[in-house]
Amino acid sequence: MPGKTIAEKIFSRAAGRDVFPLERVWLDVDLAVVRDFGGPNVVLEYDKQFGNTCPAHPDKIAMTFDYQAPAKVTKVAENQRICREFAAQHGIKSVYDVQYGIGQHVLLERGRVLPGEVIVGTDSHMNLLGAVNAFATGCGTTDLTAAWKTGKLWFKCPPTFKVIVNGSLSSPTGAKDLTLFLMNKIGTDIANYRAVEFYGEAIDNLDLAGRLTLASHMTELNIKIPFFSHSPSVHSWLEERAGRKIEPIEADADAAYEGVLEYTVEGLRPVVAAPHYPTNVLPAGAEGVVGQKINSGFIGSCSNGRIEDFREGAEILKKAGGKVHPDVRLIVTPSTKEVAIQMLHEGLYDIYMEAGAMVTNPGCSLCTIGHHGVLPKGDVLISTSNRNFEGKLGRGGIIYLGSPAVVAASSAKGVITDPSTL
Repeated sequence: MPGKTIAEKIFSRAAGRDVFPLERVWLDVDLAVVRDFGGPNVVLEYDKQFGNTCPAHPDKIAMTFDYQAPAKVTKVAENQRICREFAAQHGIKSVYDVQYGIGQHVLLERGRVLPGEVIVGTDSHMNLLGAVNAFATGCGTTDLTAAWKTGKLWFKCPPTFKVIVNGSLSSPTGAKDLTLFLMNKIGTDIANYRAVEFYGEAIDNLDLAGRLTLASHMTELNIKIPFFSHSPSVHSWLEERAGRKIEPIEADADAAYEGVLEYTVEGLRPVVAAPHYPTNVLPAGAEGVVGQKINSGFIGSCSNGRIEDFREGAEILKKAGGKVHPDVRLIVTPSTKEVAIQMLHEGLYDIYMEAGAMVTNPGCSLCTIGHHGVLPKGDVLISTSNRNFEGKLGRGGIIYLGSPAVVAASSAKGVITDPSTL
């Protein structure tokens, strides 16, 4: 019998027996998370089905308020209140309110996400937690309600592709460029409902921020969950956050894969995803892209909201002249309060604000239309988020995706700019 992939190992642990690809099985859930977007529906459904009875494991429930932080409309404020009251009623301690930031990132910082765990939540990008080799997935209202009540959920074990990425990246090419390159190569069909394990020199060189960038885009490829080669530095960071020693989870050397894909990124230059698909990837210096006038820039989101991203953006912004173009509105949003404090201590707030950017509260910000900074018809945004679908930030708005370096360079010049040309 061949060895196990990472997905098979996680499923087998959570089921208490050997589990194989495409097998449907009940798993113990380690953490069931709701946001202020979607969370109130889970609370109301739970109350409807189970009344005042307590969830099976209140200590395995978390609530994160990152959709609007703080709320800007009454409906969202009411939704957040519903979640707070349910948590107080049932002794749910892990409530990360509007001051904390993006839920998945906060949970990582708080040591609530560990390798090998099974995690569900009301967010299609829960699978970005695969960056630390946890099996995490978005679920609907009834699934989360069931997980709260029973502590279990029904899953199908995904088959696994192995992706090997050879070569190394040279600044200002970074994790976002690698991510967009792979999105274009893999596409939306090859790994549909598959786990993907990433290996190779380019992957080994990614820090946690880079792994989060790559993992946060996998939903757009219909990939169920990404996993990564073992990183001693990431593992040490997780142990520090958890306050204890933890076991890494790795695939067996003789694990069986549905397929193996291999790519080389040596010499890769900065790229962008042009409207209206994240897989529509072109060089930042390509004809029809470079020189495209922009109206807005955004550095942040669950894809590029770590301290490393803001350092990169600030460095390029200074190299490009240190000022945001007068016709551009640059919005900078830390992923979490912890990142915001670190930015403050490192002087990054000063750099961005003195350049003419707006630094906003930690949270999701310009990922979807529910936030400040949405686009009027015809306006063009260059963004570090993970989706550039038509209408995502306003009907008629046009979105390009790029790295913090590309966004910073473009925001300074007023047109899409390849930062390697500065």
